[in-house]
Amino acid sequence: SRQIDAWIACPVGAMGGTMPDIPDHLIRLKGGFKAFLSPPPEGVVRLTVGEPGFDTPKNISEAASAALASGDTHYTRGEGREELCTAWASHLRSRWKIPVEDEGIIVTPGAKQALLYAFMVAVQENDEVILLAPCWPTHAEQVELVGGKPVFVRCEAPSFHPSIAMIREAITEKTSTIVINSPNNPTGAVYTPDEMIAIVELAIEHDLWIISDEIYTELIWNDTEYVAPASVLGGFERTLTVTGPSKTHAMTGWRVGVFAAPTPIAKVVGRLQGNTCSHIPSFLMPAAELAAKDWSSVEKFREEYIRRRELMLAMLQQIPSLSASEPEGAFYVMVDVRQTGMDATTFAKRAMEEALVQVIPLDSLPGGEGYIRLSYAADDDVIREGIQRLQSWLAQ
Repeated sequence: SRQIDAWIACPVGAMGGTMPDIPDHLIRLKGGFKAFLSPPPEGVVRLTVGEPGFDTPKNISEAASAALASGDTHYTRGEGREELCTAWASHLRSRWKIPVEDEGIIVTPGAKQALLYAFMVAVQENDEVILLAPCWPTHAEQVELVGGKPVFVRCEAPSFHPSIAMIREAITEKTSTIVINSPNNPTGAVYTPDEMIAIVELAIEHDLWIISDEIYTELIWNDTEYVAPASVLGGFERTLTVTGPSKTHAMTGWRVGVFAAPTPIAKVVGRLQGNTCSHIPSFLMPAAELAAKDWSSVEKFREEYIRRRELMLAMLQQIPSLSASEPEGAFYVMVDVRQTGMDATTFAKRAMEEALVQVIPLDSLPGGEGYIRLSYAADDDVIREGIQRLQSWLAQ
């Protein structure tokens, strides 16, 4: 007993042992926006969090509560129950004209997991993956996690729309995949039908995979018609679509994602899921199924987002040293801070310490240098207070 107690109390390595090395590619893995999404100290206004400023619709929460109360806590079909997968397949077919079969759906523990499965399918060691920059950090990190190499193709301000010519120029014999995220995080850009079709045609021409991150597709504020890559002629066979109810139904903490693909690919991903996490919690499946069928709350959320977007943009226009892009979708604003004389990281650090406002600097993202990201998913009072604090601070 004394020997065991002494071993437990002994510092690591003091007994002659050494910890095995952690693989370099895991040590290099970054945390994305993680450092800026943690709750700040009391009194700091958060304009950072990329999630709806609403609660999950009551009927969806009640469906999960009822399932839990009824004892729905056991193993079930790994891809998701058949009725759950059918509901999401039906939604994607009717809403976005994606010709996915019911068996082509995998319901995953969050859309990030679905993205990881997509990269595992599409990317082999040393493959190059085209990312339209600036992009969400997780896309680049997951490419590296599976052994690929991110190739950033910059989308120029102020629109942050892709240049098809620049994408074509970036394609090499090592390219395996193009990643599309529209509406885009962090830029808010919504790619036009012509841009989407052109990217699909490039993928067909060069026999590339497309990974389409469609988590924000219901959150479009202009008149752009959303065209899913998998709905374009020749696109479905090579497109891995990732979506889910997190941003539309205020379900970010539920960790429910959706992977959609041709059935042979989905069967492979089903085996991946079966050998990693089994399935999402069984008692969440009825709620996830209801989310695929009931979009009534989304319209209410949309109206609020549009109003909050206008509020934030109007207030930012009153600050001469800040230049905001006009987001077409999602719930983020890209703000150029270079006229303040600060880079984005310095701006964010000082804003936190001096103005008591938390923002996300994008200096670490290719194409994001000099920009911060603000979220207008926050309540009106939070937006007003945060922008007013920035205005007063910069005026000093």
